Amino acid sequence: MKSKAPSIPYLIWMLLFTIIPLIMVIYYAFTDKSGNFTIQTFKDSLFYTDVFIRSLWIALVSTLLCLVLAYPLSYVMSRSSRRGQNILTMLIMLPMWMNFILRIYAWVLLLQNDGLIDLAVKFLGLDVPLLGNAGAVILGMVYNYLPFMILPIHAVMLKIDNSLIEASKDLGANKFNVFRKVVFPLSIPGIISGTTMVFVPTASTFLVAQYLGGTGDKMIGDVIENIFQRDKNVGSAISLVLMVIILLFIIVMNKFGDEEVVA
Repeated sequence: MKSKAPSIPYLIWMLLFTIIPLIMVIYYAFTDKSGNFTIQTFKDSLFYTDVFIRSLWIALVSTLLCLVLAYPLSYVMSRSSRRGQNILTMLIMLPMWMNFILRIYAWVLLLQNDGLIDLAVKFLGLDVPLLGNAGAVILGMVYNYLPFMILPIHAVMLKIDNSLIEASKDLGANKFNVFRKVVFPLSIPGIISGTTMVFVPTASTFLVAQYLGGTGDKMIGDVIENIFQRDKNVGSAISLVLMVIILLFIIVMNKFGDEEVVA
């Protein structure tokens, strides 16, 4: 019988930094400032329904854009030589070595008035605000979370047996049909994994909108941060609702993945 001792540090870590904080969030969500049971906190959270909808919309758009950009790049990487894959992986991961806030602030400098990108746009004869809007927030999301979409898809594509592709060609399938009937179906688990890994943080993040968005572009993460400073009970209720929404999304994605595997 294998010893369970090596798993003890992991269990302690999960207990201290996942289970206990989750229990505290649930406790505060269902109590008032006096510690009495209440559901008024959830009623108060209804005032932020529009922020929830905007946050989920921005998260979905960002996730879709990441998928559109990541899929062809992952395919090219999987078809490249080992050296080419290593170089592309390093280039993708290179920005991740820099602090998250610094990466966001770099975009602020590029998009602000008289910034490098702003000057280039004005040179083309266009005068449009590049900073302080939902577009800038989505740009920041895609930039920061694109690697989380690329790597899972690339990892799955590497596992596709080349003999399946060769057999499809031998049976008369052209490149498009090979992609449609072989490559794409077998890469769906990577798409599901990448979609989950991008949607979850984009739906709950708050720093990107604070730096790149305007006053009307606040996301639910910004609201939770602000409310926690004055009312941790309502803040916990909103956090719990967000966790439930994200959990439902993960369940749906996993269910879809299971159906694809069965198919």
